[in-house]
Amino acid sequence: MKVSTSFVCQECGYETPKYLGKCPECGLWNTLKEFKISNSKLKTTSSLQNLDLKPQKISDVTFEEGKRLSTDFKEMDEVLGGGIVLGSVILLAGDPGIGKSTLLLQVGLNMSKTKDVLYVSGEESQNQVKLRAARLSKNLKANKLFLVSSTDPDAVALLIEETKPSFVIIDSIQTMQSENLEGLSGSVGQVRYSTNQFIKAAKTLNIPVILVGHVTKEGMVAGPMILSHMVDTVLFLEGEKNTGTRILRSLKNRFGPVDEVGIFSMQGEGLIEVINPESLFLNKAIDASGSVLTVTMEGTRAFLIEVQALVVYSKLPMPRRVASGLDYRRLELILAVLQKHARLPLDSMDVFVNVAGGFKLSDPASDLAIALAIFSSLKNISLAKTVAIAELGLLGELREPSLLDKRIKEAKKLGFGRIVSPKDFRNILQVVSHLSKD
Repeated sequence: MKVSTSFVCQECGYETPKYLGKCPECGLWNTLKEFKISNSKLKTTSSLQNLDLKPQKISDVTFEEGKRLSTDFKEMDEVLGGGIVLGSVILLAGDPGIGKSTLLLQVGLNMSKTKDVLYVSGEESQNQVKLRAARLSKNLKANKLFLVSSTDPDAVALLIEETKPSFVIIDSIQTMQSENLEGLSGSVGQVRYSTNQFIKAAKTLNIPVILVGHVTKEGMVAGPMILSHMVDTVLFLEGEKNTGTRILRSLKNRFGPVDEVGIFSMQGEGLIEVINPESLFLNKAIDASGSVLTVTMEGTRAFLIEVQALVVYSKLPMPRRVASGLDYRRLELILAVLQKHARLPLDSMDVFVNVAGGFKLSDPASDLAIALAIFSSLKNISLAKTVAIAELGLLGELREPSLLDKRIKEAKKLGFGRIVSPKDFRNILQVVSHLSKD
């Protein structure tokens, strides 16, 4: 058996036969680690003839819509496309302490009321998991949730094959380390090998498996990039730790949409799904100047977000522009449009813009709301119960965003009658002139 040496990047999974100080793929330094690869002999043509491989015409392939398992979280089921598909492998990633383990333990407790659920913890002992479970559920005796603390993927895969649970949770994939492979836990080889073992068990036994994944400081899933390609679904849990708001997104889904989001709130009893997101992202005291509402779309859902702005005179040679919850470059662009086309004297002003509730706003339809919040604070004009929905062009024109009618309908349903959109105004100067007269 011939053994060769390969160097693999710990961040992106780039492989090279020789050592490099800088990874050509991701551009990071000192991330390549040495791995020894055993090359077995290739199968000959005679040995391949013994394999029972028969291609089948695609029209003759029988297909049956797979049954989905409910998590008892409506928000999570919608993100997954209606529930968990049998035999699928899901990767849940997120920042440390964001609530990944709490969410999956709650899902395990919900599903274990009627099904056998196996929770594999590589980071905590069984006593520690029991302590968290007791806080999340009052009656643990009624649950069929089985705990095991192990970091051996081979032993866990064998346990899954022997016990055949209805659902498996692996927390986390970066803690798994097999004796059949060199390298420490979290390395490229170990993560790839462990994931492959769980995928094989899920597909052969038709048991859904969900893996917890860590993220890097750049916000990407830790480990090789191939990890995201190996699994069926990639979920990302995000949010600001000090606000308690958690947003579950789907970055990849072979069995459902990738544009849906689930809204949760971190409470003392765990994560609580939020049916009406407006309760989190709207401030009750919206009578002050500098506050404007907008309607953002997350998948097929529309909900209102409050944009706040504070404009004050600056004594600095270069006034400050601070953005929280939106892209800083986007704020600079909107300020330039307001100076050029709305004739607002913002060149000597400090501008601070914040999206209420810790929400990350990337919808272009919120451009007008950001601009009007700045205008409201500068002129000290209250725009109470004003909803602005439009994309702002570089020429100052108002562009119609996608699903404008649905956004307006949502705003009116919640009792907001003053809606500023491209249906009534052509450019930002018309909007500013109209609001200044009111």
